Amino acid sequence: MADTLIDARSLYKSFGQTQAVTGIDLQVAAGEIYGLVGPDGAGKTTLMRLLCGALTPDSGDAWIGGYSIRQQNDRAREQIGYLAQRSSLYEELTVEENVRFFAEVRGLRPAQWFPRSQELLQFVGLEPFRQRRAGQLSGGMKQKLGLALALIHKPRILLLDEPTTGVDPVTRQDFWRLILPLLRHSPLAVLASTPYMDEALRCTRIGFLRAGQLIREGLPAALRQPLHGRILDLVGNPAALITAIARADPGVETVDRFGSHFHVRVAPGEADAVCRRLVESIRSAGGRVDSLVPVEPQLEDVFLELATP
Repeated sequence: MADTLIDARSLYKSFGQTQAVTGIDLQVAAGEIYGLVGPDGAGKTTLMRLLCGALTPDSGDAWIGGYSIRQQNDRAREQIGYLAQRSSLYEELTVEENVRFFAEVRGLRPAQWFPRSQELLQFVGLEPFRQRRAGQLSGGMKQKLGLALALIHKPRILLLDEPTTGVDPVTRQDFWRLILPLLRHSPLAVLASTPYMDEALRCTRIGFLRAGQLIREGLPAALRQPLHGRILDLVGNPAALITAIARADPGVETVDRFGSHFHVRVAPGEADAVCRRLVESIRSAGGRVDSLVPVEPQLEDVFLELATP
């Protein structure tokens, strides 16, 4: 891959008897946002910590901006801006003091970090709050400050480990509106883990992790393609009856609740037959079917398919 800035090869990491990362190969190029998704415990955070040098792999290696995390760890870490799930801010310091601290830790002189801080705080919308203590910021403002701190040294690679967990949907949208312009102005590679499928859809490519393994990756549209024609949207009542009957049908693979709707995944070529059987069986059992139609698969359907063996 041209301009590859993250190049992981056969990464393994275990904790006691638990294999957290198992033989992962991963490449992310400049100008790309690669989204990591997977259930809790899939290995997303462990992989992030391996790539940023916080953990040492049991075997394998990764090259970050061309530097080996095993042989050139310090140089590799210089290439990275990292934003974790939990805030690393010093809450008793002001916004500006946090920026200064993190910049000086990165070895930046005042002539370097001060103009850069003005640019970044304006970019993330925190310029009016530069004298406010970090502990007095809202959750969304803290994440924006964390992004500014991650970018202070002009990294080539940005690692985002579930950066919007715990904030409201509007704040999540605002955060991602900041990420996308970064790629237009610098040759940056972004690796982001997220539990939110709407965020994953913003990524150039998506990789699904399960039990420490990267089991599938590709463009969002390509990942949905294998489920084309296999997702039925069902609305009806009662929920328990519908679930039981659908799961008992030989052509049905899974039944999942999406609010007041059910998504029924069927075996290839079974959609029409399953529709007829379900309508008849549910109504015969005293239930109600308001609608049952094939729909285009969503990324959530792919996630549910891949989340369990």
